[in-house]
Amino acid sequence: MADIHIEEFYRDSAIALVQLYSVFPRRINLFVEDIAGPDEPDEFGLHSPRHMACFGALLWLEEEGLLRYVDTIRQEALDQAVLTRDAFIRLSTPAPYDLVAALDLPEPGVPAPDDDSLPRSVRQDRSTWVHVLRQSIRGGHSPTLNRAMQAAFFAPTGN
Repeated sequence: MADIHIEEFYRDSAIALVQLYSVFPRRINLFVEDIAGPDEPDEFGLHSPRHMACFGALLWLEEEGLLRYVDTIRQEALDQAVLTRDAFIRLSTPAPYDLVAALDLPEPGVPAPDDDSLPRSVRQDRSTWVHVLRQSIRGGHSPTLNRAMQAAFFAPTGN
């Protein structure tokens, strides 16, 4: 069983990367509440540990070269965030068919290579890592999302 904070990290990271991909190359303010849910600071103005974990995940994604931003908006958002070239390329890259088939996504993700029932453009779109992450988020099953994020961003190159 995975540690809950790692499952939340994968989920927060996936949501942030998919949000940035959906508006690429435009820069946006990336709000923690849009990713981790609403948070009410305590009487001292401190955010919850969950909120701070999500904020930390966003900062980590920048440190690891997956996104860029101009500044932080307190501990509530990243100002003018955008995917890096490497993250954009990775999200646009086809995911391995065998892995995607094993993930059991909520809707058929990557059609079989010889499946001609869908137009080629649809097959190409559904074969990308960003589609796999969207479907994994939509499915709401943490082990599936964890495995997809590990394969997409944290596995040795060549996967």
